[in-house]
Amino acid sequence: MKLSRRIFIQRSAALAGVVALPSIVSAAIPSEKRKTFNGFRFKKNDVVLFQGDSITDMGRDRKNLKSNDARALGPGYCNHAAAGLLNKMPEKQLSIYSRGVSGNKVYQLLDRWQKDCFDLKPNVLSILIGVNDYWHMRNGKYDGTIKTYEDDYRKLLTITKKQLPDTLIVIGEPYSIDGGSAIVDGWQKDFKEYRMVAKKMSREFNTLFIPYHSVYKEALKYAPCTYWSPEGVHPTLAGAALMAEAWQKVVLG
Repeated sequence: MKLSRRIFIQRSAALAGVVALPSIVSAAIPSEKRKTFNGFRFKKNDVVLFQGDSITDMGRDRKNLKSNDARALGPGYCNHAAAGLLNKMPEKQLSIYSRGVSGNKVYQLLDRWQKDCFDLKPNVLSILIGVNDYWHMRNGKYDGTIKTYEDDYRKLLTITKKQLPDTLIVIGEPYSIDGGSAIVDGWQKDFKEYRMVAKKMSREFNTLFIPYHSVYKEALKYAPCTYWSPEGVHPTLAGAALMAEAWQKVVLG
């Protein structure tokens, strides 16, 4: 069967995308940075919990509290990561949840941590938080500072380590993508402090760390910001898949 030029180009682009994601992640997360971690070994019936703000929420059905459910997970990166885990390890019978809430800052995670974290008893807890701590301060909707962010994050992780000492914690680097419509002059310079705090917290509490900002910087070599996230914060389908690829690379080793 002959393929039209248009169909050929479309299929070639799709194939290139499949090839590109692992390449982007490998370039952004060199193997020597992961050499001390050989991957988390999941056990049967383990629970995985994704936590954060709208990047994790992505319009999920918050009334749906089921695990492994597409509507409950939403269409974002945690859905893609969950699908990857469930596909790779069906014998583990994992239960995967999202409890991301749009607009949340760190103190709002603290406010709901018992119900939306401790009660679920996660074996793996993935946290991506920080963009609203900066963005809402920048637009005058929040009076928090970089010190507030660090203090609140340290408090969150301290009580989590005490309550869940054997849980693997994964901290995602808060990110913003150059070229996004929301990323105005001065944003990247000021927001860098929040990224550095997240990395500091990861070192301080001995967690895994996913350098999403670096991953997206590498991704811009392949496609413009509009492909990954038009406003530079909330991912497109491609951006969500890229983040899930990075998450699995770090967690699974």
